[in-house]
Amino acid sequence: MPHLRVPLSRETEFVTMTTETPKRLNKYLSDTGVCSRREADKLIEQKRVTINGKQPELGTKVTAGDVVKLDGKIVGGVAKDKSDRIYIAYHKPIGITCTTERHVKGNIIDAVGHKERIFPIGRLDKPSEGLILLTSDGDIVNKVLRAENAHDKEYIVTVNQPISERFLTKMAKGVPILGTVTKPCRVSARGRFQFSIILTQGLNRQIRRMCEFLGYEVTKLKRTRIMHIQLDNLKPGQWRNLTKQELKQLNDAVKHSKKTA
Repeated sequence: MPHLRVPLSRETEFVTMTTETPKRLNKYLSDTGVCSRREADKLIEQKRVTINGKQPELGTKVTAGDVVKLDGKIVGGVAKDKSDRIYIAYHKPIGITCTTERHVKGNIIDAVGHKERIFPIGRLDKPSEGLILLTSDGDIVNKVLRAENAHDKEYIVTVNQPISERFLTKMAKGVPILGTVTKPCRVSARGRFQFSIILTQGLNRQIRRMCEFLGYEVTKLKRTRIMHIQLDNLKPGQWRNLTKQELKQLNDAVKHSKKTA
């Protein structure tokens, strides 16, 4: 299946970084799309990062005019309007693993094949398909993934036996899995064997575990929406850039979100 690609002709290279307020080094590296904050801390500990030619400590802040380098190469700052960031919607096919580890066969990075370094926002199980967002904006990843932010995700689920009203009611009220009870959610039948569900949390294999608890087996699971962003007509393996309107709505939605430390 061919990918939908948008050619990127620009090359961004900054000699110095300018920022209005000091920013923690791990956040700075994450914002630029180099890595996650956790990965940034590891790079700092491995002494692969320098600020103005000196090796910084964890927690060091980057200020206006500082030159940040990773393995001797300058790491550019983020444009104030984030116009240099990548945000894409991807229809993950069944069999693709949501990992940035390139040695893993069928990893999502190789599957997308983007020219820029990007990483997925959250996960979608290997046996599942559907919408997942990828970006080079580490800051927005933290905001979207924070559990307390309660952003909608919609799925269409097919199961192995006819759906009952009891099943729909129990799914909506909450099911005990993984030592907790799932949060109330919206569930509605779409057919004899199919239903839609809108979650605001993302426990490991949550929908599959919920169904299993009630004696059902998921035969197909497809995510069709994340917040206001729809899968629409993207076919498995295809991706597209978010529109300006989608990006504006996304930033507005997470504007007051708490971020991970």
